[in-house]
Amino acid sequence: MDLVTIWFILLAVLWTGYLVTEGFDFGVGMLLPVLDRGRGPTGGAGADPEAASSQRPRAAWDPDERDVRRRTMLTTIGPHWDGNEVWLLTAGGATFAAFPHWYATMFSGMYLALLVLLVVLILRNMGLEYRHKRPDREWVRRWDLAIIAGSFIAPFLVGVALTNLVDGLPMTEHLAGSTQYTEFDGSLLSLLTPVALLGGLTLTVLCLAHGAHFLALKTTGEIREQAREVATKAGVTSALLAVVLLGALGLQRGTAASWVVAGLAALALLAAIAANAKGAEGRAFTGTSLTIALTVISYFLMLFPNAINGRGSSPDLTLAAAASSPLTLTIMTWAAVVFTPIMLGYTVWTYWVFRRRLSVEHMPQSVDAPT
Repeated sequence: MDLVTIWFILLAVLWTGYLVTEGFDFGVGMLLPVLDRGRGPTGGAGADPEAASSQRPRAAWDPDERDVRRRTMLTTIGPHWDGNEVWLLTAGGATFAAFPHWYATMFSGMYLALLVLLVVLILRNMGLEYRHKRPDREWVRRWDLAIIAGSFIAPFLVGVALTNLVDGLPMTEHLAGSTQYTEFDGSLLSLLTPVALLGGLTLTVLCLAHGAHFLALKTTGEIREQAREVATKAGVTSALLAVVLLGALGLQRGTAASWVVAGLAALALLAAIAANAKGAEGRAFTGTSLTIALTVISYFLMLFPNAINGRGSSPDLTLAAAASSPLTLTIMTWAAVVFTPIMLGYTVWTYWVFRRRLSVEHMPQSVDAPT
C-alpha cells in the first residue's frame, strides 16, 4: 500500500473521529429546547419522582428550572466538546499537507459554504464558553440561541459538503504550461443539489439521535427518559433518510465494498434503535457511533481512487493528482506515528474521568440562576 492510499485512509479515520465525537455534541445542542421542560403533574413513564419541578404543570415551569436542565445537558459535553473539535482541525490540516490540490479545490469551490460553517462553529463555541459568564437572562438566552442554531446548521453544512464530494462537483481540466490540473467550475447554487441537501438533512437527524443516546447514557431522571423517547423517533427517521441517501449515492458511485459497508451501517442503526427501546443506553450509543463510522467509510469507498468525483461528464480529481510529494508524505507519516497515540490516549482518559451520570440535583440553582 502506497503513502497516498495510507493518507486517504487516515483522512477517513479523522472524519470518522470528528463526526462520532462532535456528532453527539451537536445532538445535545439541538435538544436544549426539546428537553428543558418536564411533563407536568402527570409525569408519564419515566418521570423523576425526586425532582420537585416535575410536579408542576408545564406552563408553570419558571425559566430558572429550565436553565438548570439546560446546564445539566451542557455539562455532559462540557469536558469534551473542545477536544472533539481537534479531529476537524487535524482533518483540515492533514488534507492541506497531504493533498494540497484537494484542499485548494474544495475550499475554493465551497468557499462561501465553508465560511458560513466556520462562523457558525465560532458562534456556537462562544456560546458554550460564555453563556455562564453572567447571571443575566437575556445574556443566557442569546448564547443558547447561538448554541442551538449552530448545532443544527453545522452538521447540515458538513453533510452537504461531504455528500458533494461523493455525488460529484462540476469540474474542468486546465493546462498551465506542461502541467494539467482539475478545478471546480460551478457556483454556490451548484452545491445545493437534492442529493447533497438530503446528505445534510440525514447527518443532522443522525446527530440528533446520537446526541439523545449520549444524554440518556450520561443523565438520570426525567432527562434520561425523555432523551430515550427522542432517540427512538430520530433514529427511525434517520434510518429512512439514510436508506434513500446511500441508495442514491450507491446507484451512481457504489462498489461492492461500499454496498456491504452501507448495509452494516443500516444494521448498526437498527441495533441502536432496538437497544434504546430496551433501556440499554450504552449499546444504543455504540450503535449510532458505528452507524456514523460505517457511513463515513462507505463515503470514502465511493470516493476512492478520487479525492473529488466529477459530476456527469466532468473529470475527476484523482488522489494521485492531488497528493503532495513522497518526501512530504513520509515526514507526515512519521509525525502521525508519534502523535496519534498521544491524542487517542488523552481522549480516552478524558472520557474515562468524566464517565459518571449527571442529574439536575448536581447543578447549583441559586448562584448561577439567571436574574
